[in-house]
Amino acid sequence: MVSLLIVFAVIVVGVWLKRPLYQSLGAATIVGILLYGVPLPDLGGILLRGLTGSATVNMVLSFYTITFLQRMLQKRDRLTQAEAALSRLVGNRRINLMLTPFVIGMMPSVGAVLIAAPIVDRLAGEELDRDERMFVSSYYRHISEAFLPTYTTILLALQLSGQQALPFLAAMLPMVLVLFYLGHLFYVRKVSRGAEGRATKAARRTAAVALLRCLWSILLSVALILVLPLPIYVIVVGIILANVFIDRFTWQELKPMFRSAFETKLIVNTIIIMIFKELLTYAGVLDQLPQLFAGLPVPADLLLGLTMLVGTLIAGTQAMVAVMIPLAFATPGSGLALLTLLMCMSYIAAQVTPTHICLSVVAEYYRSSLVALVRKTLPVVGIFLVVAVGYYYLLTLIL
Repeated sequence: MVSLLIVFAVIVVGVWLKRPLYQSLGAATIVGILLYGVPLPDLGGILLRGLTGSATVNMVLSFYTITFLQRMLQKRDRLTQAEAALSRLVGNRRINLMLTPFVIGMMPSVGAVLIAAPIVDRLAGEELDRDERMFVSSYYRHISEAFLPTYTTILLALQLSGQQALPFLAAMLPMVLVLFYLGHLFYVRKVSRGAEGRATKAARRTAAVALLRCLWSILLSVALILVLPLPIYVIVVGIILANVFIDRFTWQELKPMFRSAFETKLIVNTIIIMIFKELLTYAGVLDQLPQLFAGLPVPADLLLGLTMLVGTLIAGTQAMVAVMIPLAFATPGSGLALLTLLMCMSYIAAQVTPTHICLSVVAEYYRSSLVALVRKTLPVVGIFLVVAVGYYYLLTLIL
């Protein structure tokens, strides 16, 4: 276990020094290979399985196709149009203030928060101060990251834990509702409901159709991922092909997307993560953990949750998902409830950690600071942490 702690420390130090995740994990993998004394022939097998294993191929292709679909949405400006349709459909400023950044957050992109922020400013007006508007823009935009299987960390967590997307989504939905409510309780309720103009039934019907036209590709992708036993990339390719005809994309529009959808860092990160997992499996670390946790005076599940929380604060979400999920699911009794707890802890830490680039982006937009954003966020996620732990124990009784 000393070797594992050293490997983990290498990752933390690498991220703390602001090195890219693939460099930090790569360095930890090299250190692990040396510490565990992996012979050259076995090392070849580890690398081959990490590079070409079905799990790696599925994730790389899934990330590529989801990014391609994102480029198509950006090209047609669908998320901005969705906000306009949502405003006409709902009319209630509080609801729109929460739903608009949430809907925009369905697009896994750092730039999504910059789309949401000016809309939040318009909806909130002077009823929220600058830092409260900054919180709303960031907080509701990131709720999607806690549970949607179109996000990297969720896909990784599901793949590494062996859990299915539909039960995970069902287990997370109560927590999503809690997140919505807490944001409303602390800040959104300060905004008057004030309808943005009474719309006729015909106008609302038109707005609903427009909203569906803007979001159908995301909604259908998520729905099919949840119910069909197919690789995610197969489903998303079908959505992309349909979207080519529905939105009348030309070859000239599509051609640059084939290159821009290939996000090198994301792909390399994924491959390194899978090689790292293969190394842990080879070294027998995952097999030794149950015995280790059984001898601890602290419940293993709480220790894992705390480690995920603190580790994400230091090293970021992807690094901790890559390290903690395989370790957690080597322990006795691990299952859907534990995954829910770990992803809640990951979400909490991600909203206040300097390693989360979106927080710096939104703070810069509002000409404020990361400290001010964290100050607004801490009371909300603090209560959410208590609720999440209680919910975990409830799930252990039910499942």
